[in-house]
Amino acid sequence: MSDHKNTKVVVVGGGYAGALAANHLHVRSDVDVTLVNPRSRFVERIRLHQLAAGSGSATTDFARVLNPKVRLVVDEATEIDAAAREVHLASGDALPYDYLIYAVGSTAPAPAVPGAAEHALRIAELSYAEELRERVSTLDPDAPICVVGGGLTGIETAAELAARHKSVHLLGGGRLGPSLGDGGRASVARQLRKLGVTVLEQAVVTEVRADAVVLADGSSLPSALTVWTAGFGVPQLAARSGLSTDALGRLRTDETLTSVDDPRIVAAGDAAAPSDQPLRMSCQAALPLGAQAANTVLSRIAGTDPAALSLAFFAQCISLGRAMGTFQTVHADDRPRRLHLGGRTAAWVKEYICKGALNYVVKEGRKPGSYWWLKGRRKLSATASA
Repeated sequence: MSDHKNTKVVVVGGGYAGALAANHLHVRSDVDVTLVNPRSRFVERIRLHQLAAGSGSATTDFARVLNPKVRLVVDEATEIDAAAREVHLASGDALPYDYLIYAVGSTAPAPAVPGAAEHALRIAELSYAEELRERVSTLDPDAPICVVGGGLTGIETAAELAARHKSVHLLGGGRLGPSLGDGGRASVARQLRKLGVTVLEQAVVTEVRADAVVLADGSSLPSALTVWTAGFGVPQLAARSGLSTDALGRLRTDETLTSVDDPRIVAAGDAAAPSDQPLRMSCQAALPLGAQAANTVLSRIAGTDPAALSLAFFAQCISLGRAMGTFQTVHADDRPRRLHLGGRTAAWVKEYICKGALNYVVKEGRKPGSYWWLKGRRKLSATASA
């Protein structure tokens, strides 16, 4: 009788990257996979603006998403003890592992602008979006709303809210859609105007009050609800555990997504900083990173050298309410191309991609190894870590 024991892999974080990684690991039958996640349902983060505005949902059962062999632990990871190879949980339990995939995702940090922490709501997490939905549901349709942040999240949030509310201001803080090309940016601006959103592209908020926002020029705008979408942060689990991170707290890895500190810890998604050059926050990056993190673990189990990170971006997709959108094509390295689509066609493409992102994870759970992605080696700058 064989005394062979299965390899234990713990995946911390059940977003697009973590769930895809947990499913993909089952291309081998001799792995035991445990997924640790603080929520009992899978969150479609790219739909949180719909949830917040009351125009859609953003969660689905993990039973639909995960391979039946994945053990789901609904708890919060509080520390990674790399020396003991254990993940400590808020419940007091500890999970041993042979390999760990770090996929804790990203969040929105508390804004430092005076009054924002007290009076502005965020949207980057499920609990934030649910709180925002409750507030939105109590507002009169004529009540003024200010959305702070001109990135893609701010754009989508303002557009979604404008479907039911007559006075929505989008305060860009510098430039509308800075990741877009000129044509894509113009497309977004036109459609926001059609929706009745007032865009103040250069407006910088210096204070948030209960009923207004104050701008850098000293003027103020009435605001019954202020939504803060600017800023990017990640959970500090890696830093708290003594692992090497970048300035924001993302786990520092090499190009195989392996921690620079420990070959048994591999990262994926928004909380990974491969060669100190993280990829854009998106499910377009999270899904391939999840698959590649799993492949790195599988290579180590097999005793082979893991492959370097390889993926190519193809587009940035923005929903502008339920009936309009912008589809900005990009180069493999995510630089915008001139070609873009706008209007109803782009809205259909965006919805197709949103459904597809979830379906990729579901299909991988049913048939591990079925997921594929566009590949392309990255061009690292001279500042990349060795």
